[in-house]
Amino acid sequence: MAITDILCAKDIESALSSCQADDSFNYKSFFSMVGLSSKSTDQIRKVFAILDRDKSGFIEEDELQLFLQNFSSNARALTSVETKAFLAAGDTDGDGKIGVEEFQSLVKA
Repeated sequence: MAITDILCAKDIESALSSCQADDSFNYKSFFSMVGLSSKSTDQIRKVFAILDRDKSGFIEEDELQLFLQNFSSNARALTSVETKAFLAAGDTDGDGKIGVEEFQSLVKA
């Protein structure tokens, strides 16, 4: 499944253009701009499955760093600061990774 099966390509393009500069990524704004915050629980789970590149059931720090590239192969990697802030926001149980329930909460926050 492709991310564009769930989210509009035009919304993705707009969201990516808003965070091209290093340290400009804001997950709340990004989720809103791509339309993810308004999607159903099932659709959010499908996006999570795409983001979980190694299929471990979690999004780890290295996967988060490449988060934007899931939306476009030309997108930049997140900076270390952005990655750590994103992880800290989503990792509510402190295990150093984001599970599907944590991701759903993060998207809906």
